[in-house]
Amino acid sequence: MVWSPLSNLLLYGATAKVAAARQAGVRIGIGSDWSPSGSKNLLGELKVAHLFSQDAGGIFSDAEITELATTNAAAILHWDAHLGSIAAGKYADFMVLTGKPADPYRALMKAGERSIQMVMINGIARCGVPDLMKSCGVKDESFTVGGEKRILNLAQETGDLDVASISLAQAQRTLTKALHDLPKLKLRPPARMAMAMSGQPVTWFLALDELEPTGLDLRPHLPMDGRPTMLAARGPAAAQGPPKLKSLKLDPVTVADDDSFLDSMAKQKNLPDYIKKGLPLLYN
Repeated sequence: MVWSPLSNLLLYGATAKVAAARQAGVRIGIGSDWSPSGSKNLLGELKVAHLFSQDAGGIFSDAEITELATTNAAAILHWDAHLGSIAAGKYADFMVLTGKPADPYRALMKAGERSIQMVMINGIARCGVPDLMKSCGVKDESFTVGGEKRILNLAQETGDLDVASISLAQAQRTLTKALHDLPKLKLRPPARMAMAMSGQPVTWFLALDELEPTGLDLRPHLPMDGRPTMLAARGPAAAQGPPKLKSLKLDPVTVADDDSFLDSMAKQKNLPDYIKKGLPLLYN
């Protein structure tokens, strides 16, 4: 099973029964799900797993939480002969953090995004501080993480030709403009609009994900403030016709660059208090 604790807690106020799964011998990996209801990156998801485990009496050690993202994940895909751990003959996938801690696994749980000095994938330096990246022969795109300079290397011989030449900065500019210009889009009428032409009434409603048969809306209370609910969308809101799109703001890539992320987490109704209080401490 693949466990996404923050997404689960945001959506439902509870998460998978990982203790029972572990006791039953189920192999567990971890993932950050998607950005509307998950961590910005896997580092954040490890922090939530750490906090959940501690609150539940210590289901996993910090080393075991690390294994969820490395050896366990590789074994789930049957790729463990090639990656998931550092060993002769395997792909060189690893991350370099600052410091020389006595407990590297606890240090990983408490590491901020600025702590990451380099990420290497298959022996290729992909992201890191300028000195380390230049020592690997990489001098590609520069960007910042929490005000600190980093070098990004996206060059790949097998990359998609349509995106190979697009830099991170260009992608951010394109997405920022597209989200800002959402109100200018002309919504295409659905196939059901043909019913109107035949004189049959048309009802507009939102088909929300994660809806129980009882009608309980399980959406997270994120920036949309949980509106409209399914009942509202099928009722008065439906009579208003197609929704009017509003401009959206592109989220920063990292928590270190997003001043509102932790404040937003603290306001989520479904999130347990131990996550709201503990998460900021792990990002300092």
